[in-house]
Amino acid sequence: MAKEFIGNLNSILEQDIALYCDDRIAIIENLDNIEGIETAKIKDFLVLLCLKGKASVYINSSLYTVQPQDMLICHPNVILKHGIKSPDFEFRGICLSFEYLQQLSLIQGYRQWDALLFFEHTPLLSLSPNEVTQFCQYYDLIRSKLTSIPRKHQKQLVNALLEALLYDFADVLERFISLQPQNYTSAENLFQEFIKILAFSFPKKRQVSYYAQQLYVTPKYLSAVCKAVSGATASQLIQRYIIKDIQTLLKSPEKSIKEIVNELEFPSLSFFGRYVRKHLGVSPRQYRHNLKET
Repeated sequence: MAKEFIGNLNSILEQDIALYCDDRIAIIENLDNIEGIETAKIKDFLVLLCLKGKASVYINSSLYTVQPQDMLICHPNVILKHGIKSPDFEFRGICLSFEYLQQLSLIQGYRQWDALLFFEHTPLLSLSPNEVTQFCQYYDLIRSKLTSIPRKHQKQLVNALLEALLYDFADVLERFISLQPQNYTSAENLFQEFIKILAFSFPKKRQVSYYAQQLYVTPKYLSAVCKAVSGATASQLIQRYIIKDIQTLLKSPEKSIKEIVNELEFPSLSFFGRYVRKHLGVSPRQYRHNLKET
């Protein structure tokens, strides 16, 4: 029977999926231990580079085919559903906890909002042979440090190698997206923190007051800042992300609408139905029916 995997790095460790795994990083090189897992929702960052063969995967219900030199990048809480993979499929994967990435100086000086939006719409990048070689060099060195006999400065060495890898990746990313300099204003910083909480949480709270409380500001001030920085109010941004989660789950036929209501923490089926009609124009059942017609 198909199973669903929901968890973080600790869950990966328990499932014996990784070659190496602790509470901040996992090294993944094969998928032999995920038989029977139909869908997965990992609450951390996942980066996978295909070296040989090919595989298909659904990310939030959109199908992607991974081929040699393709890098797949998934931010926390995306829903993964595997398709098929060729017998010779070979890859290298790294999973990093959100908290660990926050400790590293990832792409300092650039707006992370831009990169986040880009990966939401473009999780698959085609690298050059030289970029693939560079990633593998970093990967092999990090792998060797993590799997060898522990030494006094192992953690510091791995941190430094990962930080160097991330800076190199930022340069690669410049080929695909123009990263804008960060404006170090209080409003910009507040907006960035709001988006991090909103984008990387699941299920997402629907009240602006929840996020305002997390950020120690008033709901009115948070909404004004969001409007000034992005052109949308806090409420509009929250709705945008929640609707995206709803659409993704409604595209998964194995989940009943009642299960979706519980998973997204809506108070009742009727409340969920009204919310979907308001924002999508049809009932949840009609939305699913329309998908079958397309």
